[in-house]
Amino acid sequence: MRFSESRNTTRWVIILISFSIITLILWNTYTFFQIFKNEQRLKMNLWANAQKKIINSDENTDLDLPLEIINNNTSVPVMLVMYDKVINSVNVPDHIINDKKETLSFLNHLKSENDPIVIEYAPGKFQQMYYGNSALLNKLKYYPVALLLIIFLCGALIYNFYKSTKMATQNKLWAGMAKETAHQIGTPLSSLIGWVEILKTEEIDPSITLEIQKDIERLQTITDRFSKIGSVPVLEPHNIIAETLNTYEYLQSRFSKQVSFSYEVPEQLIFALINPTLHSWTIENLVKNAIDAMKGKGSLELHIEQDSHHVKINVKDSGSGISKNQFKTIFEPGFTTKKRGWGLGLSLTKRIVEEYHNGKIKVLHSEIGKGTTFQISYKIVDPA
Repeated sequence: MRFSESRNTTRWVIILISFSIITLILWNTYTFFQIFKNEQRLKMNLWANAQKKIINSDENTDLDLPLEIINNNTSVPVMLVMYDKVINSVNVPDHIINDKKETLSFLNHLKSENDPIVIEYAPGKFQQMYYGNSALLNKLKYYPVALLLIIFLCGALIYNFYKSTKMATQNKLWAGMAKETAHQIGTPLSSLIGWVEILKTEEIDPSITLEIQKDIERLQTITDRFSKIGSVPVLEPHNIIAETLNTYEYLQSRFSKQVSFSYEVPEQLIFALINPTLHSWTIENLVKNAIDAMKGKGSLELHIEQDSHHVKINVKDSGSGISKNQFKTIFEPGFTTKKRGWGLGLSLTKRIVEEYHNGKIKVLHSEIGKGTTFQISYKIVDPA
């Protein structure tokens, strides 16, 4: 639990830092945009004054500077309006000027981009100069979008690299730990098999050796499970009901009578592509997780149902329940609500169901104080 909480804290810190960087970039871009916009307005004020100078000129007026200012504007579209009528335009395409609707639409566009500059070319006589943004300003508007897209792509690449590296490391750890466990169990297990054979030759109650033999077979099954982790399991059509009940009934005989076991399954055979050893491990993990949630006392129900394409195995307990925000995190490695636990059981179960069997596992329903239902879903196959 602490490991999972620490990882979530780190994740939120990274998200907050990223959000702060993005906010800073957007704020700086907006600041640059406003600076350029103010500079453009100063230039357009000079353009308006030059226009006023030309309107009020006579044969003695020096027009070199005003004309130079007017001619230097090659990128900013301008429309001069007098009495609500466009009387002149600069840097506006001809097809717009030649169409009244297009002219009106373009004028409204200029009005939306900038406030007009009023030119009083004579006492009581005014012209309104409407102008748009330059090509540089228009490009600058899309700069944050392009920058955010680059950041997003870089973040996605880093995330995918980190995730794939992490998964590869986890896979190696799983495989190494599992195979070493199987190897370590193998030696004393062989010795136990030998001792059971000796006990059978002695005058000992056969029921005792029979029970020991069952536990040895169970240990052999566990060893087989661990040996299959890290390698591709062989999947074959099996009756999912029989395979599930074999494990469920075995566990029922091994747990306290304070846990009430019950099941409801279809009468017909249902086949799915599974590995019996790993499927048994899945059911065992869910049952043990349920009993832990009930603290060793309560009711445990197994329901198997099917639709047109899938068989669904529901394991329902009367335990403490899970909050909705933990429905996904409960399957993460290291997540546990117990004081003593590694938080690997449900993570391993998810791995077996989804990666090895191409199935699905989820928390179907849970209510605090009333219990939880886990659901496994496999695709139905034709045994032939």
